[in-house]
Amino acid sequence: MAASALSSPAVSRTPNPKLAAAPPQSPSTRRAVADAASAAAAAAAADSKARFEAYNRLQAAAVAFGEKLPIPEIVAIGGQSDGKSSLLEALLGFRFNVREVEMGTRRPLVLQMVHDPTALEPRCRFQEEDSEEYGSPMVVASAIADLIKQRTESHLRKIQAAVSSKPIVMRAEYAHCPNLTIIDTPGFVLKAKRGEPENTPDEILSMVKSLATPPHRLILFLQQSSVEWCSSIWLDTLKEIDPTFRRTMIVVSKFDNRLKEFSERWEVDNFLSASGYLGDNIHPFFVALPKDRGTISNEEFRRQICQVDIDVLRHLRDNVKGGFSEEKYGSHIGFSCLRKYLESELQKRYKEAAPATLALLEQRCSEVSMELTRIDSKLQATSDVSQLRRSAMLHAASICTHLRALLDGAADPAPEIWGKTTEEEQMHSGIGSWPGIYMSVKPANSTLKLYGGAAFERVMHEFRCATYSMECPQVSREKVANILLAHAGRGGSSGLTEAAAEIAREAARSWLAPLIDTACDRLAFVLQSLFDLAMERNRNKDSQYQNAEDMDGYIGFLAALRCSYYKFVKDLSKQCKQIVRHHLDSVTSPYSHICYEISLSGIGSVANSMNRFNHFTGITSFDLSDSGSALEEAQENMPPKDQQHMTPPTKGNESKDVLRESQLTVPETPSPDLPSDIHGGKKKDNGIPNDGGPRKRHARMAAYTNRNQHNNSIIGADDIGSKSGSSYSTICAISARYFAKMREVLIERNVPSALNSGFLTPCRERLFLALGFELFAVNDDKFMDMFVAPGAVDTIQNERQSLLKRQKILLSCLNEFKNISRAL
Repeated sequence: MAASALSSPAVSRTPNPKLAAAPPQSPSTRRAVADAASAAAAAAAADSKARFEAYNRLQAAAVAFGEKLPIPEIVAIGGQSDGKSSLLEALLGFRFNVREVEMGTRRPLVLQMVHDPTALEPRCRFQEEDSEEYGSPMVVASAIADLIKQRTESHLRKIQAAVSSKPIVMRAEYAHCPNLTIIDTPGFVLKAKRGEPENTPDEILSMVKSLATPPHRLILFLQQSSVEWCSSIWLDTLKEIDPTFRRTMIVVSKFDNRLKEFSERWEVDNFLSASGYLGDNIHPFFVALPKDRGTISNEEFRRQICQVDIDVLRHLRDNVKGGFSEEKYGSHIGFSCLRKYLESELQKRYKEAAPATLALLEQRCSEVSMELTRIDSKLQATSDVSQLRRSAMLHAASICTHLRALLDGAADPAPEIWGKTTEEEQMHSGIGSWPGIYMSVKPANSTLKLYGGAAFERVMHEFRCATYSMECPQVSREKVANILLAHAGRGGSSGLTEAAAEIAREAARSWLAPLIDTACDRLAFVLQSLFDLAMERNRNKDSQYQNAEDMDGYIGFLAALRCSYYKFVKDLSKQCKQIVRHHLDSVTSPYSHICYEISLSGIGSVANSMNRFNHFTGITSFDLSDSGSALEEAQENMPPKDQQHMTPPTKGNESKDVLRESQLTVPETPSPDLPSDIHGGKKKDNGIPNDGGPRKRHARMAAYTNRNQHNNSIIGADDIGSKSGSSYSTICAISARYFAKMREVLIERNVPSALNSGFLTPCRERLFLALGFELFAVNDDKFMDMFVAPGAVDTIQNERQSLLKRQKILLSCLNEFKNISRAL
């Protein structure tokens, strides 16, 4: 260095033709050039500060109003104790004990540093929570740290969490800080602190990733110099956020701890190059800061920062053999180099983003103006009842139109998102399996997500499958005996058929009625689920009611509309249950023709057994218990088997010979083949037996006996009275046939048409009328209760004031960026 200094005068004596040709500048010219350069530098600094101030105000508005604006920002990330807090204090130019409050562990801090030459002492102001306004300036460093701690703990208690992504915004104006904005994030940790939830490390990692991922944000990644690049845990996390390091500035902190390990030039150069772990074009910054945490003045703190930079460079030059590649790495060593780079890089990004920010601000201002117009129309509507009625009726009519479209068949909105499978319908409706069905009922298309008319038909098919999977329930012998013997005691020739029919009726009423109620409830759930779909269609589709106003803000009216629709569907369900129950009562009535159709048309062993048993005269002495014929022998009052058909002559039952004789002597004896006499005796229109006096008593008895002979001559089978097991199974078989027939008539003829006409037809034809009658056929005061609840107008007014304030801030930012764009 000394040699080159000595040789420089000799070189300067050699005349240069170009320099000799230039006339010497006068002192006034030199002063003018210097003044112009100073003015250009001042103008550039003023433009830079104007951009910085404009972005700071825009950032404050974004934080206050939740705006998602692509503002260029620097996000500082790294592991806990990697030196982020110390770096922030160095950038600010003063200490405020930020490390003692551990602000970076639980809530982000947005530091807006403003270079103000007039601020000889730092002035710090905090943005109010949920507002764009800043509080009073704070000067005492300890008060700043205490406020950060108090706000962090208060917010975390409010949301009941260990960490939060909602930032604290602090604006620092100082003569010794740069124009820079940095978002300090919680430091990465491997294990939660004592007293914190176990998932705190994962929550911190997730939050930091969400803050650093947006492409408009620069990443300032810090890592201690003691950590080797090959074993860096958080470097892998950084690669997940920014794989190419295009937005990343890497800072190796606490660089002075590593200096004593370097003795050769190649060792230093190898470490400064990151050994190829970061790529050829990535050059980290190497920073060391004062370790003294004692109470010192701000001026002394800044002096120590400069001294540490000087000491680091002196050590590399003097204490390392061969020094280091200063031309290559010198611009990346020391805090002062990092500070200049951060400020210049952020200003560069500000300048590049200004046009896009201007366009986005114009869009936001337009959106806020439209929102204000909507709020104003709301306020006006609260005093214009007729206009509000008209808008509400148009909205209700539009919803009804979409409901009809969904019932008639629609695929919008997407069934994959809004539809439900059969299992999901059962789960969401709270109606699980079908009552009395202990097997899984899987109708066709049960795994497809359906809604509307398609889901309605699937439930109908599921109901049919469930009903047909049910067999006639097993009946106890006691129940059969009670019914059968009671019928036998009333006399007549059809005791067994009547008993079997009564068993089938009771089973149908007991087992089919719950299935019908469940079907109605499931269908009602399908219809009620359509309201949300109709609302979604109304929001996304152009309604045929073009003049309908947006009613989304009227929560009370929308809730009343939903309740009215649910009530309408619930009433339909109740009516359908009554109608179908009426069909069930009709089918299971003793006067129904269903059982007699089976009785007359029955063939085979069951029919033969039925006929044989009907004409067994000893039915009252027959035993239906499990012991059967074994108990018959032990009964003392049971007549001998060879005399079972002998009955003493009584008033109502004479010997067969006498009956035949009387039959031959009475000319008006009815034919035994007449179906009208099948139950014994002709009746008058009013239902009273037409006895006719003593003259016709023998004729009726003869007809009864002749009919028995006629039936027995057709069957020609053994007497089954002594076979109790066979008779019990016969009754069960006959009951099963009756039950199946009743079920078939209900499911194939009555229920489908009743449910379709009971649910779908009213929804298509009189839904709007029903809703309109309940919602709009009221006086104005009651109608306005749906729109102007207590305090509703005040809420709308507050929302309007907030929008006005937001509009004012955005318009101010817009005008600033317009001026900045003109100056670019």
